[in-house]
Formats: sequence, C-alpha cells, structure tokens
Amino acid sequence: MPPAPKRSRALPRARKIWTRALAALAVLLVAAIVGVAVAYPSVAATTCPGCYGLTELRPGVYTEHDLSPQQRSQVSQTVDAATKRVDTFYGGRKSSPSLLICTTEECYQHIGGHQERGIAVLDRSVMLSPRGLDTVIASHEMSHVELHTRVTSGAEIPQWFDEGLAVVVSEDPRYLAPRTTGDRCLVPPTAPLPVSLDEWLSTASKEPNTYAKAACQVDRWLRTNGDRQGLESLIQHLNAGKPFDSLVPN
Repeated sequence: MPPAPKRSRALPRARKIWTRALAALAVLLVAAIVGVAVAYPSVAATTCPGCYGLTELRPGVYTEHDLSPQQRSQVSQTVDAATKRVDTFYGGRKSSPSLLICTTEECYQHIGGHQERGIAVLDRSVMLSPRGLDTVIASHEMSHVELHTRVTSGAEIPQWFDEGLAVVVSEDPRYLAPRTTGDRCLVPPTAPLPVSLDEWLSTASKEPNTYAKAACQVDRWLRTNGDRQGLESLIQHLNAGKPFDSLVPN
C-alpha cells in the first residue's frame, strides 16, 4: 500500500492566523462601539434605544418602560399633534424620525441629553426631555429632520434658516406673533444672522432674541416667496447644486 499523504502544516497555521485576526477585529469592533457610546451617548441611544432602557410605546416612539397611563397618553398626544403640525406645513412628510421621549431628567441625561428641551440627532432621530414634551418643541425638532431629509444634495443650510424655519413650522409663540397679524415679527434682525452651528450656539446663548430674529427673517422670506411653494422651489434648487447664498439673502 502506498504511504498515507502527510498532512500539510500550512492549514492549521492559516486557521490560527485567521482566528487571531477575527478575534482582534471583534475586539476592535467592541472597542469602537464602546467608544461611541461613551463619547456620543445620544448617537448610541438613538441607534439602540433598548440598550438605554427605553421601550417602544408604538412604532418609532421610545419611552421609559414604567410610564403611567396618563403619561403614555400625553406622549402619544404630543407625537400626534407635532406630526400633524409638520405634515400640514410641508403638505406631507418624507421623514420618519425615531422619537426618544423622556419624562424624567435622569432618563434624558442617561441617553446623552443636556440642558436643551429637545434635539435632533443625525437628521434621523429626535430626543425630547421632560421640558420638551409638548407640540411646539417636538415639531421644532421634527422640522429639522424633515428639512434635511428633503435636501438630498447635502447642501449647506445656514443655521439661522434651519432654526428660523423650525420656529415657523412649530408655531412657537415665544418668537412669532399669531398668523392673524399682518407681520409676525417680534424682533426684526438688524444684522446678518449666525451661519454655522457654533456661531449660532454662541450667539443664541448670549442673545435671547436670536431665535425671534431668525424666525422673522424666514417668515418674511416665506411670505414674499409663496410660502410652501417657495420653500419647495428652494429645496429643488439646492438639490440641483445651487448654493444657498445665491437663493436666500441673510
């Protein structure tokens, strides 16, 4: 009988190399996930609400698991009213952000929130604090997501326009007069408004009327340009590659 073929030593070595490589890759992946969770808890929370103790109240809406029936009703009513407000303004929604809603400050801090009432995260999710559990704040943050969903070109939108539009959409009475008035401006802008997010945060923290000025600027532009039709035209031009500054003055 011919001698049995010798088993190649290369195969076990190759398996060991691949096993070690996969193990190293797994360690790096876990480290990356942990790093994101530590550095950007809000991103991690909106990606995995259940990992932060939130449960799905209804499709796309996540809250604490121990809400009372009254709290559940309040959350649902707020979501419905805010959704309707955004839908009415835009004539239909193209976005469907997940909503992470906290009724306690402990919950909001746990998912990465700070002193704000609410915040839009990565243009796909919205986090609301117990101070932001109302139609105005919810629709304001949902407006950010809707606008960025519609601007598919990735065009830069000045922060003053983004925030001013969100105030208009949300019908925020702190910064705009009622629709029954001729001019809804409470504080007309007297100088160019902040363009970048950093500039906006810095200015708004020092000047409480920054939101009112941006809302005034946007509302006047909308009324001059056909309201929703003007906004739709603006978005079409942005998606066609035209710069914002050439379309809307600051």
